[in-house]
Amino acid sequence: MSTISSYQQISKNLSKWQAIEAKKPEISTANKYFQENIGKVKNADDLIKNPRLFNYAMSAFGLGDRTYAKGLMKQVLQQGVTSSKALANKLNDPNIQAFAKAFDFAAKGADTTKSSTLVSSVVNRYTENALETDQGQQNPGVQLALYFKQHAPSITSAYGILADKNILTVVQTALGISPLTKAQPVDTQYRLLNQKLNIKDFQDPKKLEAFISRFAAMYDSNSVDPTSASYTGSGAANAILLGASVAGTDGVIGVDQSLLLQIAGKRTSAYFA
Repeated sequence: MSTISSYQQISKNLSKWQAIEAKKPEISTANKYFQENIGKVKNADDLIKNPRLFNYAMSAFGLGDRTYAKGLMKQVLQQGVTSSKALANKLNDPNIQAFAKAFDFAAKGADTTKSSTLVSSVVNRYTENALETDQGQQNPGVQLALYFKQHAPSITSAYGILADKNILTVVQTALGISPLTKAQPVDTQYRLLNQKLNIKDFQDPKKLEAFISRFAAMYDSNSVDPTSASYTGSGAANAILLGASVAGTDGVIGVDQSLLLQIAGKRTSAYFA
């Protein structure tokens, strides 16, 4: 099954898939522990000092690979998000900012964890993250697409894209930007991304799905051997028939010639200064 087909199968029935994921023993146990114990947390110190709760919360916000940064995250939580000088706002990472907004001890104090909305929101995020991870074991492209759908709408600038490796991978793949551009100065990468897309389009559901379709087509094109029968028989056709389009500043742009050439296996070089 192609990346876009697998993604759409899950995305269109997300609540059903999340319910299935939530019933898995390891997920159910983690969710139950969080629900029963997060109310005991009164401040940033309490959260950091409970590894099970801290790791759970970090994973829920896509920060599972940074649970080692306890000192940094303690500062993030203690400073809150009200001030523009707060660490969460200065780091330009939408996941860290969302984490700090959810656990805003600086503004709400001990009442932060009494919110049923907070608890259900974090549990849903954790379950979604687990679902993405499970899907990634079968097809990393599906994991990236699901992650992008959840997190891209909160991106407000190209710096936010550069701060999130998963978002950046999707954008680079969809637009044919070489990952080698990461060696360039951040400001150069920032200008390149602004030239190639309109960040606000990610907040439009139709344009967001169009961008994910383009990513999926390019991901399969880059991942499958273009000389194989399975590729020529379904990979290229699937990408074209899906109309892998992307929303630009002047409206929705259809599959351009360079994309079709890539899908057909006639790769064109795409190097950016």
